[in-house]
Amino acid sequence: MGTENFTRRRPGTNNKLLHNACKIILVETIYWCSKMIKVFDHLKSFSHIEDEIMDALERVLYSGRLILGPETEAFEEEFAAFCGARFCIAVSSGTSALHLALVDLGIAPGDEVITVSNTCVPTIAAIRLTGALPLFVDVHHEDLTLDPELIHARIGRRTKCIIPVHLWGQSAMMDQIVSIANHYGIAVVEDCSQAHGAKYKGRQVGTFGDTGCFSFYPTKNLGAYGDAGAIITQDFEIAQRIKSLREYGYNTKKVSQIEGTNARMSEIQAAILRIKLNLLPAHLERRNEIASIYTHKLTNPSIKCPPRYPDRLHAYHQYVIRCKNRGDIADAFRAKDIEYGIHYPIPVHMMAAYSFLGGDTLSFPITETACHEILSLPIHPYLSEDEIETVVHTLNQVTS
Repeated sequence: MGTENFTRRRPGTNNKLLHNACKIILVETIYWCSKMIKVFDHLKSFSHIEDEIMDALERVLYSGRLILGPETEAFEEEFAAFCGARFCIAVSSGTSALHLALVDLGIAPGDEVITVSNTCVPTIAAIRLTGALPLFVDVHHEDLTLDPELIHARIGRRTKCIIPVHLWGQSAMMDQIVSIANHYGIAVVEDCSQAHGAKYKGRQVGTFGDTGCFSFYPTKNLGAYGDAGAIITQDFEIAQRIKSLREYGYNTKKVSQIEGTNARMSEIQAAILRIKLNLLPAHLERRNEIASIYTHKLTNPSIKCPPRYPDRLHAYHQYVIRCKNRGDIADAFRAKDIEYGIHYPIPVHMMAAYSFLGGDTLSFPITETACHEILSLPIHPYLSEDEIETVVHTLNQVTS
């Protein structure tokens, strides 16, 4: 190659030209997008932590460890501490978290897992990845989470597990669910994908069942910049098995002792999540502040705000209203450049991919009614007071 001298950029230094160019693009993008009030706003969030993120990326890239290194280990310790769990296993996605938790329990073809249809598809996809069948149960009419009173009728000799979904940041009724599971000798895997920071009777969700499974998809309360997930548990043996399962069933000598898969979190995502985990308590507080404003200032009689309970702390991943005139509200929001969501418009049991589970022969009246009434309002931590007031004013002006 000749004798040219190549200068390698060292950790801690900055390519100022590139960095400044990116910053200009970011500022301009935020400006042009600022007219829309968004349900989730990555750019606003990123602008507050850009320097920390760039430093973390540089630290990882120059470390020489890109998979299962010190960032992942540190994140596992820190997230376990945040949740009040003994162990955390970082994985590649929330779907992988649920799948590995079920595999660890020995869930296999022919087994049945009780859960709800009022959830995001990954809950059901993870069950199907094991070959097991989901048994759907309707939801409670107020909080729209798994109704414990309906579980008994669905339990049979092949039922091995219950997956309660902590929907939109609202904890399911864990005392009753765990009590039923213990009575029948079946496992509980908590789907906490939407509930980082939610509590039930003073305890973080994810600490009631055998395992708690989290997604760090970018829109979550604790979101990566790509796919990532985690499993928490109090059980040492479960933690060790899942650590092996996430990497081909390896032992410490990289010899597969059990059949596993590739479900590892990258060091880059772990480093990003460590930064954002430090911000999570403040972000949860802000989400609750915004939720309180909505609850107290929404006076439109056609709107039902989400319920609050004295024994639960809502994490407000989404602030979901119920309304009979959703189309009118959607029209009003579009006219004001207010983004909204519908989580979820079609219950999973009514989707074509899962028609073999019963489809139209199944009936879950509360689930099916709610999906026509729900609408998610903007509630990310960087909403301004003016934006919140615009949302409230627009909703209060919509007539039935």
